[in-house]
Amino acid sequence: MMNWTQEVEKRKDDLLKDLQNFLQIKSVLDEENATDDAPLGKGVKEALDYLLMLGEKDGFTPKNVGNLAGHLEFGGGDELLGILCHVDVVPEGDGWSVDPFGGEIKDGKIYARGAIDDKGPTMAAYYAMKIVKELKPDFNKRIRMIIGTDEESDWRCVDHYFKNEEMPSMGFAPDADFPIIYAEKGIADYDLVQRTGREGNGSRNQVISFESGRRYNMVPDFAKAVVHLEEDHTKWVQQFEIFTKNEGVKGRYYIENGEVIFEVEGVSAHGMEPDNGKNAGLYLAAFLTELPLDAQAENFFAFTKETFFKESRGVKLGVSHRDEITGDLTINVGKLRYFHEEGGRLGLNMRYGVDYEMEKAKETLQSIESFTVENFTDSKPHHVSSDDELVQTLQKVYEEQTGERGELITIGGGTYARSLEAGVAFGPLFPGREDIAHQKDEYMYIEDLLKATAIYAQAIYELACKS
Repeated sequence: MMNWTQEVEKRKDDLLKDLQNFLQIKSVLDEENATDDAPLGKGVKEALDYLLMLGEKDGFTPKNVGNLAGHLEFGGGDELLGILCHVDVVPEGDGWSVDPFGGEIKDGKIYARGAIDDKGPTMAAYYAMKIVKELKPDFNKRIRMIIGTDEESDWRCVDHYFKNEEMPSMGFAPDADFPIIYAEKGIADYDLVQRTGREGNGSRNQVISFESGRRYNMVPDFAKAVVHLEEDHTKWVQQFEIFTKNEGVKGRYYIENGEVIFEVEGVSAHGMEPDNGKNAGLYLAAFLTELPLDAQAENFFAFTKETFFKESRGVKLGVSHRDEITGDLTINVGKLRYFHEEGGRLGLNMRYGVDYEMEKAKETLQSIESFTVENFTDSKPHHVSSDDELVQTLQKVYEEQTGERGELITIGGGTYARSLEAGVAFGPLFPGREDIAHQKDEYMYIEDLLKATAIYAQAIYELACKS
């Protein structure tokens, strides 16, 4: 039985040094300064080159794939084991207590943008490959680290890569949580757009504008409406105060150029579970239904409240679904817009299960009275059977390395693993650890980095070397 932890410990100093050098590269998307050699910016290309050159120095076979991706390969055999990582990071933002691109080590942690997402895990996987390679076992598969450069944005890297390169027969992405994420919901984004031209109902009150949210996959935490009221303002601002107090959200109002401005502050959350937040747009829309409005506004806000307010499972929309693997379908209303001259628009993020019939759902959506469907995009669900060799092997490895049960996880979000036909997300965040990816003072525990490296080394050995 190989002592993988001991093998990692032998290489600890080199691993940390290489990781610090890697973290010090500011590999943030920069299309404004893109070139043919660096289509996503100089920093992203520098990070890709760093990993390819490191791999070449250590005896891997490197390949740059159109400056958008690359890979490092070793081993032998017809089948290919893929390890899908990425070198790009989100912007650092403000409020750091350390240099966000310094790779500083203190209090048992390594700090930097990308420490946990995904440069730390990438270096763990790299050293896992290096350990297995240096031990020279007999291979029955080729092992390939596939290096992406655009995971934090549009995934152009993997789109380009798999148009030009081989799809692994199996693989994992060290870019999520331990133990194993074996199923991910499908993700559909689309707009419901109001058909305009409804006849008036005698009311001269008008919603001049109403806006909330900028992204399909986030619960909006702020909403604002500009309302022209022919009636007494006092009645409706008092009603607004009562409404926000009863609903437990923050609200404010003021008069500007003769119009009443209503604002609501909610609670943001990821769109995969809307009930974790308070959708400011939906709360404000619900309040506006209490006002006598013209027919067009009345139609839009009534539909919005009746269909989505405190209802995130698609029941009122007629598209609800639940399966045993991924649970409930969810709908997040991420973007809400209404303008008196144009009508209303709702931007929806729908996450659905592995056996959902999307074509039937689209027919239901297209039959909604007074609304049309626009800008529909769909990323299909991803699922690897719990009986699959890949899942069974990774469970075994995780349990042997940690002494804990290798639970199978399903999520509403999308990981890099869905780029693989047969792939799962496998670490690096251990159960109970705080997820600080994309936050200020991002870090990874050194202990976890080394533990993940040992897990990945054994996983590679079990999947690609044992007969």
